[in-house]
Amino acid sequence: MSDCIFCKIVEGIIPSTKVYESANVLAFRDIMPAAPVHILVIPKRHIPTMNDVLPEDGGLIAELVQTAASLAKEEGIDESGYRLINNCNADGGQTAYHLHFHLLGGRKLGALVEGHSS
Repeated sequence: MSDCIFCKIVEGIIPSTKVYESANVLAFRDIMPAAPVHILVIPKRHIPTMNDVLPEDGGLIAELVQTAASLAKEEGIDESGYRLINNCNADGGQTAYHLHFHLLGGRKLGALVEGHSS
């Protein structure tokens, strides 16, 4: 997709600080981190939102999640804890329409919704 910022990062048109790359997945540091560790984990193939994931994408989704867990361990936040977030569409907070997960950690993260915990 020609106007997608993440597709441009995958293609190397826009630079990024890569921390992981495979045939299907790319992970790189967020340029505006919300936590000491803030890594974006994306599929190399353009998928606009979580709603666009097809049943045959199950292996790709598993690879994205496994990559995030592996990076959490490499970053030393697996034992203390981390958050893995996917925002879907405008009300969900999605601003870049290329499926991606935010891996956040490195400090105690507050509740997503005030007064609630999980």
